[in-house]
Amino acid sequence: MDRRTFIRSAGALCVGLGLVGNKAAFAQKSEILPPPSLPGGKTLEEALRARQSIRSYAEKDVPGEVLSGLLWAACGINRKETGKRTAPSAVNKQEIDVWVAKKDGFFVYDAKEHALVPKGDADIRALTGTQSYVPTAPLDLVYVADMGKVAGKTEEEKSNLAWADTGYISQNVYLYCAVMGLGTVVRASIDIPALSKAMGLPANQRVIMAQCVGYPKA
Repeated sequence: MDRRTFIRSAGALCVGLGLVGNKAAFAQKSEILPPPSLPGGKTLEEALRARQSIRSYAEKDVPGEVLSGLLWAACGINRKETGKRTAPSAVNKQEIDVWVAKKDGFFVYDAKEHALVPKGDADIRALTGTQSYVPTAPLDLVYVADMGKVAGKTEEEKSNLAWADTGYISQNVYLYCAVMGLGTVVRASIDIPALSKAMGLPANQRVIMAQCVGYPKA
């Protein structure tokens, strides 16, 4: 390989890896989640009696198998033959993505592969809400609607259905947390333009709500 060919090849490789401008690309390899930790014999009644909002969190990470169970409960696939989810969506559009913000970066949940897809290595937890306790939670879930997929004929209908579909997912999270000893609270007080920019969302992707998850502070 001569020098000119090498330079062209190296340049193409740098573009492909996102290394131009001294900015290293963030790895896009999905992380397959471990088998989910599920509550076993706990009943729906127990979950409903224990459900509450928690706004104070211990400095304790959520284990991988618990995160796996949390995301499966939120909107994982419960019928493999049809690809349908634990949470309903209007006309089965499945337009709500669950993003996960942690101290080591932010990710989007791939329900089909039951995996986390890395989207950035920054800690954006503080951007997922305006309340002071938000960055203290080890996990902040962000619910993002693909407005190009959501059902509805008018913008008002689409917005209402995106909110409703997000509500189903966030309630699943509440019930899972209730029986697994986790604390959670759903939130809508967000600087959405700032968060959307940090997440790199395109115009058709709309942040709907966010939800803290962690172990309650004793």
